Amino acid sequence: MTDDAIADALRGVTTATLTTLLLKHGLRNTWIRGAAPLRAGLPRLVGRAFTLRFVPAREDLATPESWSSPISTRAAIEAMPAGCIAVVDAMGTTDAGIFGDILCARMARRGVAALVTDGVVRDVAGVLGTGLPVWCRGAAAPPSVAGLTFVAWQQPVGCGGVAVFPDDWIVVDGDGAVVVPAALAAKIAEAAPEQERLESWIMGEVEAGASLPGLYPPNAEQRARYEAWKKARS
Repeated sequence: MTDDAIADALRGVTTATLTTLLLKHGLRNTWIRGAAPLRAGLPRLVGRAFTLRFVPAREDLATPESWSSPISTRAAIEAMPAGCIAVVDAMGTTDAGIFGDILCARMARRGVAALVTDGVVRDVAGVLGTGLPVWCRGAAAPPSVAGLTFVAWQQPVGCGGVAVFPDDWIVVDGDGAVVVPAALAAKIAEAAPEQERLESWIMGEVEAGASLPGLYPPNAEQRARYEAWKKARS
């Protein structure tokens, strides 16, 4: 399955459905804690993970001068490919904003699809004005160096308690951000539309007055009814 086909399939299903499918493959920890839409109404987005990592601030390294270092958030942004989703491990820090409006504007200009972090951003009005979709814990006025030291990009990170590797697939919507491991993405993409179709049928049955036992999840009888319904619509 091509990347475009995987992206199209994942874009058509909710993060809730994806967590169910990943659970069937034995993955229980795929939802990034704390990553919530910065504003309501953001669309569902899909992209490959471009990872960034912070560690606790160390006074000799976490300085305004570090922003000009070859290892900096500025340099990392210039390495981001169009269409990626930047996933930033900020260790859940909520009193130092990892990015502000200028950095987010540059990301938007480079075609980055979204920013996902277990930390916070600053200059919220400006960030919203850039049009860059952001999933985070909220906002804080202090800059990143007030509490964090940036150390690397495109390495495995732990964001919101979830292991994220470069080029994993990230799906974000109103329920948050879910990581789909790159090695499983094709299988999940193939199964996702069918899971959505089944749950849509179950919802229709519930709205018609059906009780849940035997329906959700469907037993053999209800599965046969579903297959007949699906065949009639094909």
